[in-house]
Amino acid sequence: EGTCNGRNGYIVLVTKIHDTDPGTIKEGTGWAEFHVYYDCIVFRPFKGEIMECVVREVNKFGFFAEAGPQSIFVSETLIPTDYVFSSVDDPCYVSTDGVDRIRRDCEVRLKIVGTCIENNEIKCIGSIKEDYLGLISE
Repeated sequence: EGTCNGRNGYIVLVTKIHDTDPGTIKEGTGWAEFHVYYDCIVFRPFKGEIMECVVREVNKFGFFAEAGPQSIFVSETLIPTDYVFSSVDDPCYVSTDGVDRIRRDCEVRLKIVGTCIENNEIKCIGSIKEDYLGLISE
């Protein structure tokens, strides 16, 4: 639990253990290796999926948001043009009417537009540049 297998996603919860092979000792290390067969609940983002996330970091290139264990980057080019970056006080993206602010700890709804699996880690790119996406609550 709590690990990421790039092909299957993040293992959230092991629900049932089916079988365990007899272990083997790794020579020179003292480690034991077991093959365990189990059912589990996984979290894996897919291209085109809509997610509700919490913004964790904002900079002039875009922002990083989190949905559970998954970090998602939303580039400045995938933010609507009526939002501009402001570094005054708290870095954020402010709507041209000044009402909405995308800043740290606010909630956004985004769409996954790309995923990449590297070293058992899933990297995602998101967009808020479509209808019904963007700021949910500050």
